[in-house]
Amino acid sequence: MKAIIDRFEGDYAVLLFKNEEIQVDFPKKLLPEEVTEGDVLTINIEIDRDERERRREAIKTLFDKIKNKR
Repeated sequence: MKAIIDRFEGDYAVLLFKNEEIQVDFPKKLLPEEVTEGDVLTINIEIDRDERERRREAIKTLFDKIKNKR
């Protein structure tokens, strides 16, 4: 997926996706320091199913603890 850095507004970079149809305000601190307006970013999105399962288990454990205290 590609995004263009359209401009900077405060602590955010305004990214344009999909032929500039979608605009996203993205924290500048998560971008490389050298980025400038007009740069094209390649963004890869991955699903971490292992992390999802770890979080579900942690939530279930907390919920069980709360439920058992009643």
